[in-house]
Amino acid sequence: MEKVEEFTVKVYSENHIGLLNRLTIIFTRRKVNIESLTTSEYHLPGVHSFTIVINTTESMIRKITSQIQKLVDVMKTFYYRTDEIIYQEIALYKVPTSALLESNEIEQLVRRYNARILEVTPEYTAIEKTGHKEDTQELLEKLKPFKLLEFVRSGRVAITKPMKELRVHLQELEEATDYSNKY
Repeated sequence: MEKVEEFTVKVYSENHIGLLNRLTIIFTRRKVNIESLTTSEYHLPGVHSFTIVINTTESMIRKITSQIQKLVDVMKTFYYRTDEIIYQEIALYKVPTSALLESNEIEQLVRRYNARILEVTPEYTAIEKTGHKEDTQELLEKLKPFKLLEFVRSGRVAITKPMKELRVHLQELEEATDYSNKY
């Protein structure tokens, strides 16, 4: 039996309405839960990036990425294991300012976890922490005893470790299309 692993799927596409829905349907049909989803512009004009984190088997991730690649607006799809990417998440925590003022424990946590204080008001203090999910989760557990008011964590943002650039893949795709149109 194949083991379940964490994979990060990167999808590069044009920015068209409905693409996100078509992407999520692919995962839903295969009964694969999306753990994290982040979208953004890419540095190439007209290209958008989807970063999707899932837990599945390698055979299933191959099927999923193959099916995604067939979508009309998708330029290129890749999947990566955690050691093949550089990634971060951002977490925001809101604690009562009174808890910050009553002792120096929250300040010590902020320093120990390389977090930073974003805003202090009479009612609340907003704290930011970037890192891997485990890092932001650990700080969350430490802040819970201080009557945490709110917590939110972003999806994963990721770049690949050195490898062939998307621009090269797109150029190869264009050349292959030009070649096939000639014959």
